[in-house]
Amino acid sequence: MNLENRTLVLDLLEWVALRPRPYSEVMDAWRTSCPRLAVWEEAVDHALVERSQDSVGTVMVRATPRGLRLLEKEGRF
Repeated sequence: MNLENRTLVLDLLEWVALRPRPYSEVMDAWRTSCPRLAVWEEAVDHALVERSQDSVGTVMVRATPRGLRLLEKEGRF
């Protein structure tokens, strides 16, 4: 898989893999200015993270099985 922002995408993925994070927390922590949200968008485009609602309706971000496999392959999980 060719990731343009590989190191940053792996950092994001590793951070989310530790525990699901609220979407708002992810956006606050991973915004970039140019291009905006490039790391987040790349992680989503490659199906490495996913959003879902928890039991109280909070949108949470989790690493996907594909994302976890990539972390294992890279020796980061």
